[in-house]
Amino acid sequence: MDVSWEQSVTDSINAIYLLFSAYLVFVMQLGFAMLCAGSVRAKNAMNIMLTNVVDAVVGSISFYLFGFAFAYGNASNSNPFIGTNLFALTNIPNDSYDYGFFLYQWAFAIAVAGITSGSIAERTQFSAYLVFSFFLSGFVYPVVVHWVWSSDGWLSPSSSELFFGSGAIDFAGSGVVHLIGGIAGFWGSFLEGPRVGRFDAFGKPVPMRGHNATLVVLGTFLLWFGWFGFNPGSFDKILVPYPSTTNQGNWTSVGRTAVTTTLAGSTAGIVTLFSRRLLVGHWDALDVCNGVLGGFVAITSGCSVVEPWAAILCGFVSSWVLIGLNILALKLKYDDPLEATQLHGGCGAWGLIFTGLFAKEQFVIEAYNSGDIGVKRPYGLLLGGGWGLLGAQVIEILAIVSWVSVTMGPLFYVLHKLGTLRISIDEEVAGLDISSHGGYAYAPQEENHPRFYADYLRIQDDRS
Repeated sequence: MDVSWEQSVTDSINAIYLLFSAYLVFVMQLGFAMLCAGSVRAKNAMNIMLTNVVDAVVGSISFYLFGFAFAYGNASNSNPFIGTNLFALTNIPNDSYDYGFFLYQWAFAIAVAGITSGSIAERTQFSAYLVFSFFLSGFVYPVVVHWVWSSDGWLSPSSSELFFGSGAIDFAGSGVVHLIGGIAGFWGSFLEGPRVGRFDAFGKPVPMRGHNATLVVLGTFLLWFGWFGFNPGSFDKILVPYPSTTNQGNWTSVGRTAVTTTLAGSTAGIVTLFSRRLLVGHWDALDVCNGVLGGFVAITSGCSVVEPWAAILCGFVSSWVLIGLNILALKLKYDDPLEATQLHGGCGAWGLIFTGLFAKEQFVIEAYNSGDIGVKRPYGLLLGGGWGLLGAQVIEILAIVSWVSVTMGPLFYVLHKLGTLRISIDEEVAGLDISSHGGYAYAPQEENHPRFYADYLRIQDDRS
C-alpha cells in the first residue's frame, strides 16, 4: 500500500527532528573537550583533548559492531537483559529503527566514555583509554540501555510487563548515561589513586586548578546547547498529537522539556554561586559551571514528566548534592580532576529519585503513551502516585551501580595489575603532553622546560 503524502510529511519532519537532535548531542563532545581541557593543567591539555577524540572514534566502531545490537536488538529470542540481533546494523532500517535512530543513540554512547575520561585525567596511560572506551561504549553501556530504553527491557516503562507496575522513568539518561559514566570513573580513579602532589604529607588537599577558565565556560555553554538535543530530542518524534486536546502534542512536551532543563541548570548554578561564596569567600566561575552541569544531569531523568516549578527544586538540591560530595571526596582523599563521579554519579542518582517523587501523571502518559485517554500509570510519590515509580527508580540506581562495578571495576583492576593503567611519576610530573604526545598544546613559558619529545627523552637518559 502506498504511503499517503500526509504520512510522508509526518515521517520526514520526525526524521529531521531526530537528526537535528543527534547533531546537537554530538556538539556535546566539543563541549566535553573544552571543559576537560580547561579543567586540567596546561601540560596535559593535548592528552585530554585527544582522549575526547578517541572516545568518539573508538565508540563509533564498537557501538556500530555490537553496542547498538546489545541495546536495541529485538529478535524473537531477545530477552530482558541484552539484545541479540542487529549487529553491524544488519536489517536496518526496519519497522522499529532506522539510521537516524542509530546516529542519535551513538551520540549518547560516546558521551558516556567522555564522562569517565575526566575522572582519570592527568595520570592515565593512553592505551588504557583505548581499552576502556571500547568496552564501555560497546558493552557496559548498551546493556543498561536495553534494560531501560528498549521495549524488551526488564526496567523499561514501555515494556508489556511493567516492573512494579511502572517501569523506571529515565527519560534521557540521568542513570543510563550519567550514573554509568560516574561509577565507571569512580573505579578508575579509585584504583589509580590521587595525582602526584594532590594531597600533602599531612593528607590535606593541595589545589590543582585547571589552567584555562575560558575553555571551561565555553565548554559549559556548548554542553548547555547540546542538552537541548539530549533531553527534548529523546522524544524521537515531534509530530505526535495528543488525542485529548486539539492543539497539543509532542511539540508541546518538547518545549516544556527544554524549559525544565533550563530551569534546573540555572537554579543549580545560582545556588552553587552563592553557596561557594559562603564556603570559600569568593565568586568562583569554575564551581558555578559544574553546578550548572549538575542541575542538567539531575533533570535529565524527569525532564519530560515534571512541572517547571519542580525542575527548580531539582536544581536546588542537585547543587548541594555536588557540594556535599566534593567535600566528602576531599575528606576521603579521592581525586577526580573533573568532579565527574560526584557530578554525573551523585547528581544522576538524585535525578532518578527526584523523578520518583515529582513525576506528574498526565506528563508520564504523554511521554510514554502519547497522551492516550483512559490510561493509568504510577507517578510521583509526593503527588499521590504511590510507591511503584519510586521503587523502580531505586532499583535502577542499584542495578546500574552493581552492573558497572562488576564490569568496569575488574577491567580497571586488570589494567592496573598489568601496569598499563597509570603513568610513571616522572611522566606525570613532566606532563602527558610531552611524555606521551610529542609536545605541548601550548608553547612552554619556562626556558628550561623541554619543548619537544626528543628533549624530554634526552632528560630521561641523563637521569638514568
